[in-house]
Amino acid sequence: MSRIQGKDTKPELVVRRLVHSLGFRYRLHRHDLPGSPDLVFPRLRRIIFVHGCYWHRHEGCRYAYLPKSNVSFWRSKFAANVERDRMAIQKLKKAGWRVHIIWECETQEREALKRRVTTYLKREGRR
Repeated sequence: MSRIQGKDTKPELVVRRLVHSLGFRYRLHRHDLPGSPDLVFPRLRRIIFVHGCYWHRHEGCRYAYLPKSNVSFWRSKFAANVERDRMAIQKLKKAGWRVHIIWECETQEREALKRRVTTYLKREGRR
């Protein structure tokens, strides 16, 4: 597991290129915020997490399968990941941030992703 990449993953790079092309500027992996969000828009008080479907357990996704060996280890590992994500999002919302999650599988359909990101970053005053 030491080779598992946490930053600059392919889905994250896709989202970063898209957001930049839309004219938005952001900060990466702010360690002073809970969960070290992937993209932070300080002026807008918005955050985007780009989650891998496998590691963060995207419900109903074909990429979120359970390995066949050492099942109890993987169940507890995935449960801890999901709980850590939930706590980070809760803390961020409590601090006044708006949080959006983009799943790895959603980065494959670029036009839908573009609409979704644009809607999220341009809407005002809604949660």
